[in-house]
Amino acid sequence: MNRQTMLRKIAPPIAALALLSACESAPPPEPPLAGAAIGDEFTLTGEDGTPVSWSDFDGQYRTLYFGYTYCPDVCPVDTQRAMAGLKAFEQDNPELGAQIQPLFISVDPARDTPDVLAEFTDNFHPRLIGMTGTKEQIDTVTDAFAAAYTIEEPNEAGGYLVGHTNITYLFGPDGNPLAMLPTDEGPVAVAAELEKWVR
Repeated sequence: MNRQTMLRKIAPPIAALALLSACESAPPPEPPLAGAAIGDEFTLTGEDGTPVSWSDFDGQYRTLYFGYTYCPDVCPVDTQRAMAGLKAFEQDNPELGAQIQPLFISVDPARDTPDVLAEFTDNFHPRLIGMTGTKEQIDTVTDAFAAAYTIEEPNEAGGYLVGHTNITYLFGPDGNPLAMLPTDEGPVAVAAELEKWVR
């Protein structure tokens, strides 16, 4: 076998090896919200009436959604999709799924008492924790977490709607933001997004 023939035979395996090596050394992708100024320490009232702080979940991944239990459509749909996606992820990755703590903060503290929140969260996931507080506390937390809400004028019956940011955030074990969960695309997309960042 001459030198040229030998080079032709070994060139493809060497090229494949180089390509494999390049793939293996490629850095993992950066989370979309890496470095974003979202999040801060807080303490609110949990659905069992006891204080709940952001730092209580240090070392765990966290999902966080701002909404309210009297929401006629957006909040139940977003929460159902996020929690169905989490359940699917837990089923495929039990150990990793157990490291995710889902959280729901009410932007309607006048109506969302701890008991009301507990009834709401129990419909979606057994580990979902609802939180409430004074309007001043909620204003501080929404500001820190890049969320907003507006309480509309009551109707004749005294009911009212609350306009709010409908983003489900995913945070890492250090409390820093990682990504937004695509609840608009359904539970399968949510589970796929969790798969990318929860390791």
